[in-house]
Amino acid sequence: MIKYAIRRILASLPVLFGVLLVTFALARAIPGDPCRAMLGEKATDEVCERFNRERGFDKPILVQFGIYMNELAHGDFGNSIRFRRPITQILVERLPMTIELGFAGLLIACLIGIPLGIVSSLRHNSAVDVGTMVWANVGVSMPVFWLGLMLAYVFALVLKDTPFQLPPSGRLSAGVVAMPFYEVYGWELTEGTLIAKLLEFVANFYVFNSLITLNWEVLKDAITHLILPAAALSTIPMAIIARMTRSSMLQVLGLDYMRTARAKGLSERWVVMRHGFRNALLPIVTIVGLQLGVVFSGAILTETIFSLAGVGRSLYEAITARDFPIIQGFTVVVAIGYIVVNLVVDLSYAFLDPRIKMS
Repeated sequence: MIKYAIRRILASLPVLFGVLLVTFALARAIPGDPCRAMLGEKATDEVCERFNRERGFDKPILVQFGIYMNELAHGDFGNSIRFRRPITQILVERLPMTIELGFAGLLIACLIGIPLGIVSSLRHNSAVDVGTMVWANVGVSMPVFWLGLMLAYVFALVLKDTPFQLPPSGRLSAGVVAMPFYEVYGWELTEGTLIAKLLEFVANFYVFNSLITLNWEVLKDAITHLILPAAALSTIPMAIIARMTRSSMLQVLGLDYMRTARAKGLSERWVVMRHGFRNALLPIVTIVGLQLGVVFSGAILTETIFSLAGVGRSLYEAITARDFPIIQGFTVVVAIGYIVVNLVVDLSYAFLDPRIKMS
């Protein structure tokens, strides 16, 4: 298992390098230049020349890429042109928001999509099956930005002053403060150290931070603000997971060992869940892992619509402002996330199917 994981990690390095190279080139292929995007169209040629020289943009692109790879190898993502701050600090502040939103959206997708797929397979060709598949096709086709706007309109305006009202934007309500757990427990940290940055990163997961500090007000407020964006983000993965679960279950339900289990007198629920669903899990786990990447890519629009300060919104703003270091740094993090998710999915196969472990 360990050798397999090491081989997969080594095989992923060329993929990561390719992502870096393509992102680096495409970022510089965007029309416009960082100088005028930051300083305005009235910036003179002399000012832009000095701007590009100070940041190394006047060098050939291959030289720039070599310098960037050297810095990245030393753990330096560079500084943001727009914010004049280290990329790592911006990641510490904004990446937890995106991870929290992504996992919330995927959790909703799984909790609804998998049961719908199972029910649809058990009621094959019935009204329930047809209705579920129609809904799945609508869900796949529905734009996230339109659904997000409609959800915000309905739950923030139409249902205003009702128990169903939900906040349309932001991560916490005004006046609600999520104090980091290390400050609550009086831990003394040396600013700028790796441990301090790691603890700050963990504390920016507001749901987790409020749980370990027992701050129920912040927990309720953070979850309330997550509902609408997570629901909008979960629609497409939910539909895809439901369709894959249905397809996988239909293949399993007609096999011989399912008929044998029923002939033994086992209850239908035990037969479906213990023998059917367990053996149909491999393709479902695969599609769930792939949808995690879809969720993170969809976070760009979702965070922009709901005014969430996450990686997706920051990436959109960086592209608009031609902030190359943020585009490159955030893309590296997202690519590493894809690699880790795929590795976890592959390793989970051995636990779900003993035959894979034996081979």
